[in-house]
Amino acid sequence: MTTTKYKRVLLKISGEAFSGGTNHSIDIATVAKIAGQIKQVREMGVEMAIVVGGGNFWRGTEAEQNGMDRVTADYAGMLATVIDALVLQDALEREGVTTRVQTAIGIQQVAEPFIRRRAIRHLEKGRAVIFAGGTGNPYMTTDTTSALRAIEIEAEVLLMAKNNVNGIYTADPLKNRSAKKLDKFTHLEALNMRLEIMDATALSLCLDNKLPIIVFDLQIHRNLERAITGECIGTLVSSGEESG
Repeated sequence: MTTTKYKRVLLKISGEAFSGGTNHSIDIATVAKIAGQIKQVREMGVEMAIVVGGGNFWRGTEAEQNGMDRVTADYAGMLATVIDALVLQDALEREGVTTRVQTAIGIQQVAEPFIRRRAIRHLEKGRAVIFAGGTGNPYMTTDTTSALRAIEIEAEVLLMAKNNVNGIYTADPLKNRSAKKLDKFTHLEALNMRLEIMDATALSLCLDNKLPIIVFDLQIHRNLERAITGECIGTLVSSGEESG
């Protein structure tokens, strides 16, 4: 069995990743590929928790800009993440990965409520756990959810999956060809440089709890597996005490 660097991880997947670059909110073939990568890592003995976004369906900030009440818009966004969670659960279970969805808002007909001890027990039993519904609070992003849940379940690393961008750059590499990739820096440097890794609340949580973050491109074949084994891919954001 391949040696892994991490035993328990939290993977953040944006809602946009589910569309696979198509005009559809969800591309089933793309979700199946993501599930396949998660299955490979589970078979390596890694405990996998996942937070999904809902941006392929809904963006609360955009709705607010068009006059919608921000709190209502954010709750609608939480429901969008539940849809993505159920789609990913189905894809994982078709791959043979036993999966549980836990939500921060009550929706017992399709998912369990988020209970920290139960989530950890699922992980210990080899089940993948998908966290949906954000934190259950408006004004909180799924980035913040990812940092919070990772800390709560005592994950060793937060894996931030990006689309077609393999790490953090000095500028948007899709728009600026002169942008340079940053291989490694600290949480504090990221905050001071105002790099768009995640929102400041999420980054501060990771800083305070010394939770390392690996930003990488999920679309590159075997990248998730490479991150788990400690291969230097993407960008590592840490307290400075971890080796990349």
